Amino acid sequence: MRVRVPGLNPAVRDFLATEAGSAVVLLTATVVALVWANSPWSSAYDDLWTTTAGVHVGTWSLDLDLQHWVNDAAMAVFFAVVGLEISREATSGELRDRRTVAVPALGALGGLLVPVLIYLAFNGGTDAAHGWGVVMSTDTAFLVGILALFGPACPDRLRLFLLTLAIVDDIGAITVMAVFYTDDVDGAALALAGVVVAGMLVMRWLRVWQLAPYVLAGLVLWLAVQASGVHATLAGVLVGLLVPATVPQREQVEAVPAYAGDLVDDTTAEREHLAELAARAAVPTSDRLQRVLHPWSAFVVVPLFGLANAGIRLDVDTLGAAVHSRLSIGVAVALVLGNAIGITGASTLAIRMGLGELPGRVRYGHLLGGAVLAGIGFTISLFIAQLAFDDPAQLSDAKIGVLAGSLTAAVLGSVLLRWLGEKLPLCSPASVGPPPALPPLPWRSPA
Repeated sequence: MRVRVPGLNPAVRDFLATEAGSAVVLLTATVVALVWANSPWSSAYDDLWTTTAGVHVGTWSLDLDLQHWVNDAAMAVFFAVVGLEISREATSGELRDRRTVAVPALGALGGLLVPVLIYLAFNGGTDAAHGWGVVMSTDTAFLVGILALFGPACPDRLRLFLLTLAIVDDIGAITVMAVFYTDDVDGAALALAGVVVAGMLVMRWLRVWQLAPYVLAGLVLWLAVQASGVHATLAGVLVGLLVPATVPQREQVEAVPAYAGDLVDDTTAEREHLAELAARAAVPTSDRLQRVLHPWSAFVVVPLFGLANAGIRLDVDTLGAAVHSRLSIGVAVALVLGNAIGITGASTLAIRMGLGELPGRVRYGHLLGGAVLAGIGFTISLFIAQLAFDDPAQLSDAKIGVLAGSLTAAVLGSVLLRWLGEKLPLCSPASVGPPPALPPLPWRSPA
């Protein structure tokens, strides 16, 4: 018999396709940053990202250098997309089913804790110990992109498993970033942020489906969080989680044909506007916002982040220091070995305890290969490194460790999944032909 595996939700398929394309652009931006920072024009790279730009309205002003505009403002869009994806999956996607989410969720917890333990085994008791958060995150763009390029045939269920794992992993990393990597807090600004969040909750309760009020509230929330001392990208996560992801009521969907029919009868600007509003009201607000933000996040924000943060000097002295640095070695080993052990071990434990199961035809071999590939911790790892280390030498060692660990995880994971793809196919088995012929008539039951 042919085994049929349920297909991916079209929204999830679009998300994966965009992330896969983003990985290529991000890789290109990373290479450009590395080449530029190690070229005769390296001073121009530093001058560009330290250039100050600001917004001034009367006596109020906000001035940041270009690197911080990317890291604090533009990356809020990236984290908003992460929040939107978490909200959608929890409302109408894979995160609704406890057994479906149990294995990747517990695997993600293993992938958060074991790398930290390995990092602290190298750096515990040193002034680099507070950088343990660097090894806690999986880069979704690179993970999905490399899986699309080098993964096994028919990898849809494996992609969804790893995407669910990466989402839970992002929740943990964002929480750690907000709690452990926040400096002095301004109580008044934080209270204002709380008021904005409460206002967004009221809008959800009132079933406000227009995007404009949520976008305006999101901008105010970003300014309040930025002024509070908590990292401003947390505002992006909150917006993504608070924008309604629930399916609209039936009457809203059924109203669309009526307004479209009125437009067909009389093509006026007013009827066109009403038909447009009716169509928008019939689609979840989070889906519409993600449709707008996700391409910008994938093809502009994340590559810009790579360009602004991956420009590391790789001269003989820097590389020599990194090779002997417990910080660099700890980061690299924690990303590769920590994720392989943590994700595989925790996922296997969840399966053996009967808490869940692997989706579709995903095998333990695919799980191991995906766990190794999850050691790619590029984007958020570099992001947390910027927050954790003020010392330029430590920051350079941490970034080199992230690059080395992510590259090793990408190569090993790709080779492992490619080899396992031939040994353990994920596709439905081919039909072996028609069933055997029936015996000739008359059919009689045995006496």
